[in-house]
Amino acid sequence: MTQRLDLRTAALLTIPPLLWAGNAVVGRLVTGLIPPITLNFVRWLLAFLILLPLAAWVLRPGSSLWPHWKRFAIVGLLGVGCYNALQYLALETSTPLNVTLVAASSPVWMLGVGAVFFGQRAGPRQLLGALFSISGVLVVLSRGDAWQLMQVRLVTGDIYVLLATISWAFYSWLLVRPGYPSDLRNDWAAFLMAQIVLGLAWSGLFAAGEWAAGYRHIEWGWPLAAALAFVAIGPAVIAYRCWALGVQRAGPGMAAFFSNLTPLFAALMTAGFLGELPHAYHLIAFLLIVGGIVISSRR
Repeated sequence: MTQRLDLRTAALLTIPPLLWAGNAVVGRLVTGLIPPITLNFVRWLLAFLILLPLAAWVLRPGSSLWPHWKRFAIVGLLGVGCYNALQYLALETSTPLNVTLVAASSPVWMLGVGAVFFGQRAGPRQLLGALFSISGVLVVLSRGDAWQLMQVRLVTGDIYVLLATISWAFYSWLLVRPGYPSDLRNDWAAFLMAQIVLGLAWSGLFAAGEWAAGYRHIEWGWPLAAALAFVAIGPAVIAYRCWALGVQRAGPGMAAFFSNLTPLFAALMTAGFLGELPHAYHLIAFLLIVGGIVISSRR
């Protein structure tokens, strides 16, 4: 697959990690206000309402969505039904350090899924870039102290994050597979709407199971309303739009390296909320992550 990394593509692939870092912070803040899988369902329901004025025609009986509903059902399951639901669920039981550490394996899973299931072999530069990028994530997670990584213990939440990361790898590769209807592929709102429509069915089913299990407590108020507005507009609509464009331009393998900017942005946001200034290890991590992107993008 041809990979292009110009300034526009780099910007498209940088915006989602920034918004997803905010998503992780907000997801942690609303723990206890709303059940995690219900949070995912409400988030995508709001995103659906936001896109409705732009892509209502997708819902019509004669639209090109329905002949391809099986494909969009799979994409919706991975990107809408599973990915963020698993992340929000992980934040219930796991620490931010563990969650981000496991999610940092995204480039490895992206390259592995591409090689095993989609016939895309990783070259030496991609493998070296993955090493640089993950090294940068480990630096920021350990706060420059390797001993902290030795103290990490995996819990149930870490398994959820691992499943979310694998789900995202399959989702990203499926985005660039041929065969999508051109009228949907060429209209970003319609393409995302097609994913959300069937993804809502999955997330609604999962949320119903959560309620049946007794997890129904929701504390409505301005904090939750503000959080829902952010996760629906930013990490859902804007981030998914930019990610889809970036993946189409650069390929899933290249895009995976940008996803490793998420823990770096999350660390900076956390430091900002706590009033702490960035440290030297933040700069080292940034250089390693960007170095991985540059190495993997070179011919």
